[in-house]
Amino acid sequence: MSRVVVFLFGLISYLVFFGTFLYAIGFVGNVLVPKSIDSGTAESVSTSLIINLVLLTIFALQHSVMARPGFKKAWTRVVPKPIERSVYVLFASSALILLFWQWRPMTGLVWNVENFAGRVVLLSVFVAGWLIVLLSTFMINHFELFGLRQVYYHSRGAQPPDMAFTTRAFYNFVRHPIMLGFIIAFWATPTMTVGHLLFAAVTTAYILVAIQFEERDLVNSHGETYLEYKRNVGMLVPTAKKSSIVTPQEN
Repeated sequence: MSRVVVFLFGLISYLVFFGTFLYAIGFVGNVLVPKSIDSGTAESVSTSLIINLVLLTIFALQHSVMARPGFKKAWTRVVPKPIERSVYVLFASSALILLFWQWRPMTGLVWNVENFAGRVVLLSVFVAGWLIVLLSTFMINHFELFGLRQVYYHSRGAQPPDMAFTTRAFYNFVRHPIMLGFIIAFWATPTMTVGHLLFAAVTTAYILVAIQFEERDLVNSHGETYLEYKRNVGMLVPTAKKSSIVTPQEN
């Protein structure tokens, strides 16, 4: 029974994540969701700025602190190892749901592209950014990344086999395509408001900082193998790959 419960918990955590991911597309793009980044009643700029920065900080701290190996080691003394990733995914989704719910619109215009062709191009780039994010997760191991692989093997009374890290597809040209996809999606908009600009700028700054911590952990895990990969492949700017090294797992 405990195996069934663990599997169901992992499955529910994954479904919550996937629903949150889809909502995030609508939230940032101002489409098909009841509350988006620019919808709602505007409050004072100072109040909105403080609240939005707090929401972004909550997400950044949760996302980074819980991803560190030291935290994972301590955390799995409390949380069973098979659901550690699922718990992380559930916490990350909860932090995003809180952000969607409490986000304060800041509707001052930074730019607004009125040309039809220009809007189509920017919206196409926006969609491409989200596709890069989703496809990149499958180029490593989508179900490992979001906890389903762990609970599946646990439900069978087995340990997940060790994964061989090899570069494939996007990872041949950029070390962090998931993060690159997010940056593209956050900035590609025909209508950039002050609130959207704040969101894009803070999340981009967070990504640049978080990558440094992630790469430090990857070097500690893979040593010279990852250092060689790092020398040959760009972090966020695609470069021609010189050799087959390792596929990093992103948090």
